[in-house]
Amino acid sequence: MTKISNFVWFLFFCFSSFAEERWTQFLAPKPLSKSAVVEDWPRFNGLADNAKSLESPLLQKWPAEGPSLVWSLEKGDGYASPAIMGDILVLFHRMNGQEVAEGRDAISGAPLWEYSYPVDYRDRYGYSAGPRASPVIFQNRVYLHGVTAWLTCLNLKTGELIWKRDLTKEYKVPQYFFGKGSNPIVCGDVLVLNLGGGGRQCMVGFDRKSGKTLWILKDDWGASYSSPVLATIHGRLVGLAMTGGESRPATGGLLIFDPKTGEKLIRFPWRSKKYESATACPPVFLGDQYVFLSECYEKGSVLLRINEDFSYEVVWENSDIGIHWMTPVENESYLYGVSGRHQQGAEAFCLNWKTGEVLWKEFIAWQETIQGRELKLQLFRASWLLLEDRFLSLSEFGSLLRIKFSPSGWKIEERTQLFFAPEAWTLPTLSRGLLYIMQNDTDRMSGRSKRLLCYDFRGE
Repeated sequence: MTKISNFVWFLFFCFSSFAEERWTQFLAPKPLSKSAVVEDWPRFNGLADNAKSLESPLLQKWPAEGPSLVWSLEKGDGYASPAIMGDILVLFHRMNGQEVAEGRDAISGAPLWEYSYPVDYRDRYGYSAGPRASPVIFQNRVYLHGVTAWLTCLNLKTGELIWKRDLTKEYKVPQYFFGKGSNPIVCGDVLVLNLGGGGRQCMVGFDRKSGKTLWILKDDWGASYSSPVLATIHGRLVGLAMTGGESRPATGGLLIFDPKTGEKLIRFPWRSKKYESATACPPVFLGDQYVFLSECYEKGSVLLRINEDFSYEVVWENSDIGIHWMTPVENESYLYGVSGRHQQGAEAFCLNWKTGEVLWKEFIAWQETIQGRELKLQLFRASWLLLEDRFLSLSEFGSLLRIKFSPSGWKIEERTQLFFAPEAWTLPTLSRGLLYIMQNDTDRMSGRSKRLLCYDFRGE
């Protein structure tokens, strides 16, 4: 018994030492302003699920070296963004053959709890083998959707397992192009997932408290990498989901459904005929009766008008505006996003979403000196948040910029190179004036491995 106890303590000491080596604290953040407006960030696109935040005041004039780094944490594989509720941050990633959820103090980065389980997945295209879907936090519970379709529910405060389900085994979910990657969404007591299981089990609603299956929406369309969103259309709460998994021929499109019952209301085909097409951009609800869809392989973008009887009309189509995965952001009747399938050729755009008129579409580029070399950098396939009246953009190589977008053009107001590493595809997270950035590959400037970085973005 003594030998076993000593061995357990030895393992605990090793884990604790390893955890401390991964976590580095730098500076304490500034105090929040007395007039501060703050929000939680419980899901990858934020509290309102639209890549916008109402937080203020935020950092305006950036120091020459960029915003102050508060803490960093070495992480494993994956593209999931952290989720935050109150003072708890949840990170979901893969390390040492395990999918790992970590509860951390959101301000200091200090460890609170950890939950993990084995995962066996290798990406056939050579991308990260970690989770793609971000944690979802709702009423003291954390929901995780792993790359192999494990669905897990944890206690937010303790990390204790509440329930879990192996959806691949239960629903015969295929691997698809890049594993499973759609974020779940909560509607009351229902956890909705773009599942794409065998036997036409397209969308599924689970009891979020017990994990029990409540309903299954049957459709031939498989699971995409797009995440469902909720909207109120003509006074009715509905779910919007872009579906379409790996299939020959390639099929998929928008499903509008009742998130409480799974009743299918609208089925609108919108998918390239190309086998390799993988839909990832979420549907964008633009108020009352309009829904914007986009994909980057052939079809491009479309605006639908939903009628009171839940029939639909196509308002306009544009095959030249094709979004890969980022969430376009609406501001004052204009939609801003990045069009382009590949890194080279990706262009930022502004369009009048009501008419489909493209006001501008162009590369956003600048000169940067990195380790003594002059480089011409671009946003490439960037992601961005609308904060106060400016857009905060993260390029896929770690450039952070504050940009003023308008129908007449764009202007870079602040810029810094946080790191120089590819695959910075994860949308930044903002809560209580702290900005969280995921570095998903090794930094070519410092040699530092993959990290979660917390920056002080508090204003005065």
